Amino acid sequence: MADQAEQLRELMRKKNNSVDNAKKTRVLAISSGKGGVGKTNLSINLALAYAQMGKKVIVMDADLGLANVNVVLGVIPKYNLYHLIRKQKTMREIILNTSYGIQIVAGASGFSQIANLTEDERNNFIFELSELAMADILIIDTGAGVSNNVLSFIAAADDALIVTTPEPTAITDAYGIIKIIATEIDNLNLGLKLVVNRVKSASEGKKVAQRVINIAGQFLNVKVDYLGFIYDDPAVQASVIKQKPFLINDPKGKASICVKHISSRLEHVEYKEGSGITRFLRRLMGRMG
Repeated sequence: MADQAEQLRELMRKKNNSVDNAKKTRVLAISSGKGGVGKTNLSINLALAYAQMGKKVIVMDADLGLANVNVVLGVIPKYNLYHLIRKQKTMREIILNTSYGIQIVAGASGFSQIANLTEDERNNFIFELSELAMADILIIDTGAGVSNNVLSFIAAADDALIVTTPEPTAITDAYGIIKIIATEIDNLNLGLKLVVNRVKSASEGKKVAQRVINIAGQFLNVKVDYLGFIYDDPAVQASVIKQKPFLINDPKGKASICVKHISSRLEHVEYKEGSGITRFLRRLMGRMG
């Protein structure tokens, strides 16, 4: 895994020599210890929040077993990472424009491990990733859990966003993936950030985050930053059913505003929009920092 991660890191962080070095793509890997915590929803809606900031954003579905970014968006890609891996298509040929102002690279459902590729296929796959340097922001929606694929993408990223919920199993699994990241990735030099999804209150989100952060600091000597929370909002499930992102379907909803705050915190800018609950959430977020 170390060699694979190093190759990914070289291309995704330093970029290919043919890319203008004045432009640096920020790579965010979004992962979780278990499935079903909202990782893909965060990936897509965070991408939309960045696009609304004027950023060029690409979301790559790096779950090579159960890809679903395109499902949540309601689009049917003609080509995906399988065609790229098998050298049937290039990265430029499989990147899909959407009506939401972001681009996606669809995952290869049913395809398990990059490690199972031949050396030629793996090198070609890694080389093709350099094409994604055209973006300002590259969001990698990894698979859940701690496979070599997941760890390789996390090791290559600038920041890793770990998503959890207040459920005890999700908290345990979030700590578990942080522990494996800390022990398996050499020269850990990325920002580890925690997002608590489906909370009923800001205090619940902060309590969950503090628990994970304290344990990680005490037992792993790893710094984890609390990036923010996302309210348990019925609009999210309604948007999944409609296959339309909640940031578009309900832009002023609680979950949407939370995601906009998260994108602002990632960019170290103040989120400004409207009043009422927006101002209320901004003040809460400010007190968390």
